[in-house]
This record gives sequence, C-alpha cells and structure tokens, in this order.
Amino acid sequence: MKYDVVIGLEVHVQLKTKTKIFCGCDNSFGAEPNTHICPVCLGFPGTLPVLNYKVVDNAIKASLALNCEIAPVSRFHRKNYFYPDLPKAYQISQYDEPLAINGYIDLTSEKRIAITRAHLEEDAGKLIHSDAGESLVDYNRTGTPLLEIVSQPNISSPQEAYDYLTRLKAIVEYTEASDCNMEEGSLRCDVNISIKPEGTISLGTRAEIKNVNSFRAVKRALIYEIQRQTELVDRGDKVVQETRLWDEKKQITSSMRSKEEAHDYRYFPEPDLMPIRINQEWIQAIFETIPELPQAREKRFIKQYNLSEYDTQILVADKGMADFYEETVKLFPNPKMISNWLTTEIFRLLSEAKIGINQCHVTPQYLSQLLQMIENGIISGKMGKELLPEVFRTGISPELIVKEKGLVQITDKGELETVIDNVIKENPKIVEQYREGKKQSLGFFVGQVMRITNGKAKPETVNEILITKL
Repeated sequence: MKYDVVIGLEVHVQLKTKTKIFCGCDNSFGAEPNTHICPVCLGFPGTLPVLNYKVVDNAIKASLALNCEIAPVSRFHRKNYFYPDLPKAYQISQYDEPLAINGYIDLTSEKRIAITRAHLEEDAGKLIHSDAGESLVDYNRTGTPLLEIVSQPNISSPQEAYDYLTRLKAIVEYTEASDCNMEEGSLRCDVNISIKPEGTISLGTRAEIKNVNSFRAVKRALIYEIQRQTELVDRGDKVVQETRLWDEKKQITSSMRSKEEAHDYRYFPEPDLMPIRINQEWIQAIFETIPELPQAREKRFIKQYNLSEYDTQILVADKGMADFYEETVKLFPNPKMISNWLTTEIFRLLSEAKIGINQCHVTPQYLSQLLQMIENGIISGKMGKELLPEVFRTGISPELIVKEKGLVQITDKGELETVIDNVIKENPKIVEQYREGKKQSLGFFVGQVMRITNGKAKPETVNEILITKL
C-alpha cells in the first residue's frame, strides 16, 4: 500500500536581546553555570516578571518576515508542568492568543508551507547528565526569550522539511532577530510525523521526535520514522502516539514516553502580565527596519553578478556568507571567480573546522588579495589552493606568506626554457612518443617541469614553450 506523509514542525528560535524576557539577567551563551540568574528567573516567591519590549520588537520583525499577521492583542498564559529545569513549575507562554498567525514560507520548489502561529515564551534551564548517574541543572538559560514557530502539517517529505527549515533559518537570521546558532541552542526543532493511506483525508497517529540537533538530522530522522511507521501499518500493527528521541550514532528513533492522552497543562492567563497591545504604527515602524530578505537577495545576485541559481542559493542561505561575498566583490570585481572559491575551497575548510564564515581568519581583504595574485600571475591557482589553508589557519595575509616563503610564480621565459631544454634532453624516448602522435605525453613533461621548479612555474607558459619545442 502507498502512503501520504504528513509532517509538522515546531521551531523554537531564541531571540537576540541583551537581557532575558522578564528580568535583567544577561541573555548570552557560554557563561559559567548558574551565573546569569536572579530571583525573578528562578521563580522566588514575591517576584514579578516585567516584559522586555525589545523581545516583542524582535518577535514582530521575525513574524513579519515570515508573512504572518500580527495580532492587535496577544496575551501570556501559564503552562503548568513540573520538571527539574523549570524552577517556577510553570512556563510563561502564549496559548490561544498568540502574537502572530497565518504566515507562510515559499520553498525553492514553489510549494508554499503554511505557518499556523508564532508565539512568545520563556525557555527552561538545561539538565546535564553525568556518566556517574548524577544530574545537574544550569539555570542560565531559564527565562531566555523564545519565538515558537509552528507550521501546519502540509510538509509531505523529509526533503521539504529540510528545505523549509533552511529557508526559515535564513529568513530569521537576515532580520537579525536571532543568530539561529544551532550549536548554542538558539534554534531547536521538534518534529511531528504520521502516515495515512494515499489520497485519504483522516490523519494517522503521529509521533513526535525530539533531540534533533541539525537540519540533516531532521531529514534522516524523518526517513527512518517513515520506514518504521510504514512497516508497522503494513503488518497490521498500530502506530502509538508517543514522543521519540533521535539517536544520531545509531541513526534510529527510540521511544521516550507515551502520549496516549494529551497532557493537561492547565493553561490560564498570566495574572502578573498585562496583554500586549500592538497598533499599526508600531508594526509599520518595525516593518521599515526589515532588510533585504533571502529570496530578494537571490534574485538580485543572479541579475547583478550573473551567477547560477545553484551558486546563488548556496551563498545566500547564510547571511554571513552572502555579506562576505559582497564585501569581496567590492575589493576584487570578479563575481564568478569569488563564487567558485567560496563555494568550493572556503566551504570545504569551514566544514572541516566546523565553524561559520564569521569565525574564520580568512577575510574579504585576504581572499581578494589571494585572487588578485592569481589573476596577476604572481602565483598559480594550484599555489593559491595550497596557500589558502595556511591563511585560514594562521590569519596571516596571503601577500606576507608569499613574500616570506618566496612562492612567487616563475613567469620568465628564459628561465623556464632552460629547465624545459634539460627535461627534453633527458627524455628522448618520450619526445619520440609525442612526435609519433602520443599527445598525452605532454603531461609528463609539464609534471617534470613543475617538480623541478617546486610548482612555481606558470603552467600556461610551460605548455606554450613545450609545444613549440616538441
């Protein structure tokens, strides 16, 4: 039997503000455990939350970029549950009166994925489990501002889910409402997945997948879960409504807890916070601050720089990379050459180091220096590729490395002719093969010249002289 796949995604985006949502503690990552805390975010009796309106500004900005309608009135609720990292035993969230509704994201496939709602809430703390069986809790994250973005279940494949998440991340990142850094927990995703007989209306029993820490992991988890649910239904078993965890090492999902009955969170309006009232003037003021978004930037890159759609999508998917590209073009006006180096050599180095473009030592100034030396014939493209990792690792300028190591390309024809004459003299048999029509023998001579000159000979000049002499 064939099945339709039904996927819905809940994405939690940590909003970028100086302080937390309801108190004055720093909203930052990487501090010593339990150093960014106070009586308010720890839920001490007698304390009161005070809304940080910069959080609301950022949430409106991200929601508008996601094509959402902003509610004139939204309200906070208490979501009651007990867990060790939730010191108040309730979370301040939004329930039936969210900040934003009815948004959408258009994928590159032109399919439109609907967004049901985007609502504000505070984050919980973080539990740290040791190998000794102990559990510690770090409350630094408690009270950090989150925007939860809930899609409608109209995503129908793992690839669509991946494309949706990639585009959502890019859009929010471009607004600068969040840095969307998954490694630091600034963007987290819960996945809901079910299957149903092809063409039917009624939805199947869904499973929720947690602990998915990358977009590629989301895709792999969905592929596994579709296969698991299909095998269950094909043999006449039922899919159980439950929460499952993704195991990255084993590449499987496993049962975490049953959700046969909906949890009763006993929502009720937060009595210590007034409703948020947003007028059109406020919305318009924020709308005017939204920068050029990814889709608009893609169209401009294709038109302005004559790039392929594929290269453009790679560059624009990450705001830092797109900014880096445009800064380099200003210094070295060869858009295609820059694109080629960024999407191959730079991407490879970043992937190996597991860092972003803003964290590496290669700057637009350094890359433009390197490419200018290649274009001017000072170094070869091969030498440039060997030089780039050293710039990436050390942060020393390409010009200085070339100067210190004497890596300047040999372009003097007289000097190269002397080397080539010796190579031809020492290999009479291969000269004979070339003259008899074995033209691939030319590569042997080029290789010998490059070996003798330690790769410094200009390949074009070497080829030109060899062909003439042979």
